[in-house]
Amino acid sequence: MITKHEQILQYIESLPVGDKISVRQIAKALSVSEGTAYRAIKDAETKGFVSAIERVGTIRIEQKKKENIEKLTFAEVVNIIDGQVLGGRAGLHKTLNKFVIGAMKLEAMMRYTGPGNLLIVGNRTRAHEQALQAGAAVLITGGFDSEEEVKKLADELELPVISTSYDTFTVATMINRAIYDQLIKKEIVLVNDIFTPLENTIALTTKDTVGDWLDKNRETLHSRFPVVDSQLKVHGMVTAKDIMGNEKELSIEKVMTKNPITVSLKTSVASAAHMMIWEGIELLPVVDEQNRMQGIISRQDVLKALQMTQRQPQMGETLDDTITNQLDILDGKSSEVYKFEVTPQMTNQLGTISYGVFTTIVTEAANRTLRAHKKGDLVVENITIYFIKPVQMESQLEIHPKVLEVGRKFGKVDVEAYNDGVLVGKALMMCQLLDRQ
Repeated sequence: MITKHEQILQYIESLPVGDKISVRQIAKALSVSEGTAYRAIKDAETKGFVSAIERVGTIRIEQKKKENIEKLTFAEVVNIIDGQVLGGRAGLHKTLNKFVIGAMKLEAMMRYTGPGNLLIVGNRTRAHEQALQAGAAVLITGGFDSEEEVKKLADELELPVISTSYDTFTVATMINRAIYDQLIKKEIVLVNDIFTPLENTIALTTKDTVGDWLDKNRETLHSRFPVVDSQLKVHGMVTAKDIMGNEKELSIEKVMTKNPITVSLKTSVASAAHMMIWEGIELLPVVDEQNRMQGIISRQDVLKALQMTQRQPQMGETLDDTITNQLDILDGKSSEVYKFEVTPQMTNQLGTISYGVFTTIVTEAANRTLRAHKKGDLVVENITIYFIKPVQMESQLEIHPKVLEVGRKFGKVDVEAYNDGVLVGKALMMCQLLDRQ
């Protein structure tokens, strides 16, 4: 029998691309609770049916293949710019290769416009027609409409004609930012990219016995198995260590490790690696939001993925990279004091330094100071920010890290931030120190 959760997912999947979705709307349409609707929408986002876009809402999107992750669909462009589709709705699933700003004569404009492109232009009907005939979609800025002939041509060619109230510069910036965000996401390898799916996974059930583990062990030569119930919910993990010395008739539930550590499809491989290292785990079950098993990920999978990412060229610089690159040693100081300028992109909606940026500054300054005392890798175990005062953009900060204690396996650093000689932030950080093998 189909569950309410699966029923909601099927309903969402049946909605047209570009439709807005809300918890209240789903709950009302399918007569379910808002909590059930919320969980299903989050699951749909994980599966790639919907996308939550800031200041727009949750939108039904075309589920993309993994190889197209760095490209945007025209449907996503509509959502990003809060646009209106005037024609060619059937082509919204197509991907955008590049965009062309039509701020030139028509003949010159057409030289740069081709299949898979998006021409950003004002109310120039001839440009609209020729762009469509060249295989490009059209984005009309300034809130202008298009001629009926252009809309009919767009429908015939299945190429979207979109209108937005934003100006050309704003639209180009928004699309460029979205493409950049996609490239950053591409660099972050997730469990979803490397896990072994459920159909290729061997698991034991809560009704199985130690004897069943021995049979599975002989068949597969594996010694670690997740334990699930009839609904595929993960209840435990069982290993050779758990089995030793027990009778074959004993229930698996009696010997398994209950409430095991699990990961989701959206967990980063780096995060999974940390869990495995700190907890000494060789295998992690991959689960959805209802704790239902989706597959497994092994330590070998993680190591291979990390090796591959180290060989790949970087596609772009993240905000963390920008912050750490701006943290420089302050000239003329006997001890290690760092300087940092607060740029507009590092501020919140009030124009003052964001909490996240301050945390990154503190962490990086403490890391650098500890590395000067002890060679090796560091992992942040705990960070306490005692206070942070508003710091305006373009302010120059002085960061004073001070090592309070350093041992063989841990370090404690106090970090103070000053603006024009006034203390504006204070934090304490605890790190674990890892010796390089």
